[in-house]
Amino acid sequence: MNSLSASRIVALVAAGVALALAAAALTIVLADVATTSAAPGSGGRQVAAPPASAGQAHNGGATIAGRATATANPLYETGRLTDVNCRPGSLPPGSISAYRRFLTRVTACLNKAWAAQFRKAGMPFSKPRLRIITRKVKTPCGTWNTGADGVYCSTDRTMYLMISKDQLRNPFPLGITRLIAHEYGHHVQQVSGIWDYYWAARTVAGKAKRLELSRRSELQAECLSAVFMSTMKDTPLVTDADWAYTVGWFRKNGAKGWPQNDHGKGPTQAAWMTRGFNRGTPGACNTWAASARSVT
Repeated sequence: MNSLSASRIVALVAAGVALALAAAALTIVLADVATTSAAPGSGGRQVAAPPASAGQAHNGGATIAGRATATANPLYETGRLTDVNCRPGSLPPGSISAYRRFLTRVTACLNKAWAAQFRKAGMPFSKPRLRIITRKVKTPCGTWNTGADGVYCSTDRTMYLMISKDQLRNPFPLGITRLIAHEYGHHVQQVSGIWDYYWAARTVAGKAKRLELSRRSELQAECLSAVFMSTMKDTPLVTDADWAYTVGWFRKNGAKGWPQNDHGKGPTQAAWMTRGFNRGTPGACNTWAASARSVT
């Protein structure tokens, strides 16, 4: 085995560790408890509740107001996500200042890209807040989830991103970027009105339907994350090899640790990641109009 091969194996091992940590961090936090879901190795809770502007159920739940905001959202007609030439720089291990700088730069890229996309759609847009922390905090949505390294809270529209010791020791820039972009995807769902339908539908759904709705939301956020990643294709951050490795990791491990199928099976996650990355458009991520078998 030559030195180049050995270094590549070391890099992939570190990437696997980082992806596992990122998967454990992939938790959305909203206003009050709805379901409990453990992420890989975390035992964390998923806390959820509707935004204040959520649509209403009518006729005993027979009709849900605002369904078109999810199935026919104007964002789906805006074409490829704007390439903002995002180059967040390197992420060396052990440097908190470099980590903070990286998170801030990626978030700035996401702000520019999605603001431009909302302008194409003729829709109002507001940025999420970013709060970088090094220890657990209590958010307006509740206590910090055990094992989570990042959450999005709808109450204050803030992404809370933790620099944990494990993340600091084993940074995987592509994996960290994908995680931030996923949490940002939930913000896109909220400000575009997609979540209005999601939460209204949940209020009248049984358990099986609630899980399906959760999968549609999570798979869309993952697809939107991949759409953003596609704007950096063939850069040092998003090489073909590292992207293929990341998708393969989710295909095998993406559903592990979740006691309920509320995020989608590993192959389903990988399929929506691939779809978003290859097409590069928000319209590729319309999970709400997809067949039930596409969001298993």
